[in-house]
Amino acid sequence: MSGDGHHGHEAYGRLEIDRSGQAEAFDAIGDRYDEAFPHKDGQVQSSRWLAGALPANSRVLDVGSGTGVPTARELSDAGHDVVGIDISPGMLKIARDNVPGATFHLADIAGLRPGAPFGPGGPRDLGRFDGVSAYFSLLMLPRAEIPLALRTLHGLLKPDGLLAMAMVEADVDDFAIPFLGNTIRVSGYLRDELRQVVHDAGFDVLAEDSHAYAPASTDVPPELQLFLHCRRRA
Repeated sequence: MSGDGHHGHEAYGRLEIDRSGQAEAFDAIGDRYDEAFPHKDGQVQSSRWLAGALPANSRVLDVGSGTGVPTARELSDAGHDVVGIDISPGMLKIARDNVPGATFHLADIAGLRPGAPFGPGGPRDLGRFDGVSAYFSLLMLPRAEIPLALRTLHGLLKPDGLLAMAMVEADVDDFAIPFLGNTIRVSGYLRDELRQVVHDAGFDVLAEDSHAYAPASTDVPPELQLFLHCRRRA
């Protein structure tokens, strides 16, 4: 595996990336997302670990920043320079209101590579980061893309940079589910396989945790959330 994520970018170029309906669903959901998921204890704990484990004033990329709550807000309040990305313009508007101290861009993870333009009006190069958070954003990708996305994040991290991420434990690939009155497509792994995918992408897993979670919404089933704290290998 290339340390700069180059192989991941080449592979992305060969994929037919389909995000149809995903961004539109989250645009329609808007503020209802935080209403449906009001108690994010696992995510809050993980965000606080990342905020505390990083050096002061670190640059942190929040992938799939959503409403900006809780992660971008936790990291920003801790004094870090937070850059959030999301494919939903509606979510980005909410995040900018919720976390005015962070910077948010409309971008797809497939477009994140050093020196490459991404998103309308976005900068040409995000630069490197001390830390990355990716809570429940990679599960929005087909399984074929998840290792590529992880390699991309590996390439955007500085040596020994930290990654905090979460997935829902499920043996599914690009599976359509009802979600707050809309339909989204999700993927997942069982925990041993997830740990292996993360390791193969160039990360050492420092710690992991799981939380049973029952959303407030009746159309979203209970889930087992897996949280991984990882360090980039050189």
